[in-house]
Amino acid sequence: MPLNLFGNKFSPKKTPPRRAQSLSNLHLDSTQSQAEFGLDCNNVKVNLGGNEVTFENGHWIQESAGGGAGHHEVIRLQKHNQQLQEENNFLKLKLDILLDMLAETSAISHFHENELKQLRLKKR
Repeated sequence: MPLNLFGNKFSPKKTPPRRAQSLSNLHLDSTQSQAEFGLDCNNVKVNLGGNEVTFENGHWIQESAGGGAGHHEVIRLQKHNQQLQEENNFLKLKLDILLDMLAETSAISHFHENELKQLRLKKR
């Protein structure tokens, strides 16, 4: 009785060694490799249903929408909106301070008027 019951049926066959690939592309300079392999992929633009988007800095940016504002225009408007909101908050704060100052001066004025009335009554 043989020790190996299954024989060589279940042992995998050895794969033949791979052929060495050409290393000629390693000797190209950058301009030749860009021309050869098309490595210039800075601006990727896609047009989907009339909307053109560009891939910049890892984000898809909408360039133009059918009659709408582009991405750069939206960013500019958002910054302007943020500035206006900050200015509005600053003006509200100034208004609150001025109202507090007005209330304080009017309270002081009423106090002086009452004090003056009391002094006039004592004088008579």
